[in-house]
Amino acid sequence: MKLSEIGEFGFIERLSKKFTDISTSGKKGIGDDCAILPMDERYDLVVTTDLLVEDIHFLRNKTTSYDLGYKSLAVNLSDIAAMGANPIASFLSIAIPSDLDVEYLDGFIEGYKDLSQKYEVALLGGDTTKSPEKLTINVCVMGKVEKGKARQRSSAQPGDIIAVTGPLGDSGGGLKILLENIHPRDASYDQLLQWHHRPEPAIKEGRKLTSFPGIGAMMDISDGLASDLQYILKASKCEAVIDLSKIPISDELKHVSAEQKWNAVEIAVTAGEDYRLLFSINPSSFEKLASQYNQEFSLPLSPIGHIKKGDNPGKINWTEKGKPINFSGQGFNHFKHQ
Repeated sequence: MKLSEIGEFGFIERLSKKFTDISTSGKKGIGDDCAILPMDERYDLVVTTDLLVEDIHFLRNKTTSYDLGYKSLAVNLSDIAAMGANPIASFLSIAIPSDLDVEYLDGFIEGYKDLSQKYEVALLGGDTTKSPEKLTINVCVMGKVEKGKARQRSSAQPGDIIAVTGPLGDSGGGLKILLENIHPRDASYDQLLQWHHRPEPAIKEGRKLTSFPGIGAMMDISDGLASDLQYILKASKCEAVIDLSKIPISDELKHVSAEQKWNAVEIAVTAGEDYRLLFSINPSSFEKLASQYNQEFSLPLSPIGHIKKGDNPGKINWTEKGKPINFSGQGFNHFKHQ
């Protein structure tokens, strides 16, 4: 059997079943953005790790070493944000090919350091080794959150509103510009490239949402809305209804998509690496949350659908302006094309 036959979801489920007989002693792990470990009477410790492989997660000839260092930490901080936690420390491991110059590594560390300083995240260790060909990066980040307040994917309830914290598809648009070798024509192109290279982890937004009553499930959008929402739905044993006409899309992506004849909605739904937060909330709480949140942050919350009961946990029912439509959008799957 090939990995492509079971996909990423199937592999994770297959792996996790082998460890169910080992006691976790109050710890919570596989299935969320971070593992949750009891820390003391007031806080829980959250831990995440991500592996970035050249030509899978990044193209070395399409990004600067500074941006790669920045993004390597940013994607992990985004997982911490999705739990509503504060980051406190990171660990960095790199497998380095022999053709990589020291100056390239200096640039990488500079980008990693600048984002570390911004969020006061200490680098406390890691590992280095030789790689036979591709640059490979692994980052682990630890954070802390008030006990019992970490958001999990299994907490969505039927009737909950589904919302996101910002426009979707900008990173996907930036990636298309790179892959199609498009020369940026104006600031809109630059904006999409900027978000692809240097996404901003939603640390403050995550803390705000976690502090508000009525929040159910929450995660960051890394593989695309169409894939990531399924994690919440399967963990919560629910279905969802999503209205494509309510998906927030930036003016920059609309502009570039019109010029390049792209489908902006499809990019917004299926492209990954936006690192906005995706969450569910009790409908009675949403209006008050949105009022407070939108006064504090420049990008407003966008309700895009709702959670519903159903016989097919993980199913997304796509609509447009309330009417059911056929939409086959799928997010990124690491093993789909193997």
